[in-house]
Amino acid sequence: MSRDKPAVHERRTVARSRLFEVEELDLEFSNGAHACFERLVSRGNGAVIIAPVRDDGHVLLIREYAAGTHRYELGLPKGRMEYGEEIIAAANREIMEEVGYAGRRLTAMGSLTVAPGYMSHQTHLVLAEDLYEQRAEGDEPEAIEVVPWPLDALEELVQREDCTEARSIAALYMIREHLRSRP
Repeated sequence: MSRDKPAVHERRTVARSRLFEVEELDLEFSNGAHACFERLVSRGNGAVIIAPVRDDGHVLLIREYAAGTHRYELGLPKGRMEYGEEIIAAANREIMEEVGYAGRRLTAMGSLTVAPGYMSHQTHLVLAEDLYEQRAEGDEPEAIEVVPWPLDALEELVQREDCTEARSIAALYMIREHLRSRP
């Protein structure tokens, strides 16, 4: 069933940080109902999440500090896109900074959202293959641990207490299925 999007009568910024803006929307739905919604509007140019897959079928995960959960999380490398940066270039830069590899073959696989009911942020998934060692300096406050993980053991990975980031989990299953569907 296709629906018309609600009409936006007014937008107000109610809070702002260096990462997000909280925006209040006064909406009118096609049935005449009025509602006020708040959403987090990303500041910046979006983000990339990268699945760097080695020739042996292992994906290179990273373990890094996650402020939201105040613990170290195991997941895919990811990061914000710089102003004017293309998705593929951002993905290759991020894996050079975070895992010390670059990819000769990078494929954009689509976009993921988290909590689209109140958050505008999109993360672009990129598959990186034909990897070679290439390190670039990043902006991380400490060294990131790189953990190779067999794509065939995803069920074991998602049972771990330190692997809970939904974008990484969804992306890993998408990549595994994409690679399995190749002739």
